[in-house]
Amino acid sequence: MLNEFKAFIAKGNVVDLAVGIIIGAAFTAIVNSLVADLINPLIGLVTGGIDFSNLFINLSGTEYTSLKAAKDAGAPVFAYGSFITAVINFLIIAWVVFLLVKAVNKLKEATAKKEAAEAAAVAAAPAGPTELEVLLQIRDSLKK
Repeated sequence: MLNEFKAFIAKGNVVDLAVGIIIGAAFTAIVNSLVADLINPLIGLVTGGIDFSNLFINLSGTEYTSLKAAKDAGAPVFAYGSFITAVINFLIIAWVVFLLVKAVNKLKEATAKKEAAEAAAVAAAPAGPTELEVLLQIRDSLKK
C-alpha cells in the first residue's frame, strides 16, 4: 500500500495540482490586495465615497450606526452591502484571472507557432543520404 501511495504521489498530475494550488493561494493574496487596496478605493472615488460593505437593513427595529455595531449587539441584519462588495470583488478577480489566462494562452500559441515553424524548416531541409545509401556507395566504390 505504501508503494502504491508513493506511485500516486509521484505521478505528474498530482504534483502539478499541488503546485497549482500553492501558486493559486499566493496569487489570491495578490489579487485580494489589488482589489482591496487599489480598485475598491477607485470605485469609492467614482461612487462618491460610498462604502458598500456598511450598507444594511436592520431587522430588529433598533437604530445602529454601523453594520459592526448591529452585529456586535446581535441584531438581525440584512447585510446587502457586504454582498454587493463580494460581487464586485468577484467580478474584478474574475477579470484579472481572465486577463492572466488570456496572456498565458497567447504565450502558448506563440511558442506552438515557433515550434511548428522550426519543425517545418527541418522537414523542408534537403535530407542527406541515408546510412544504407552511403554503405551501398562505399560497396560500389570498393567493387571498382
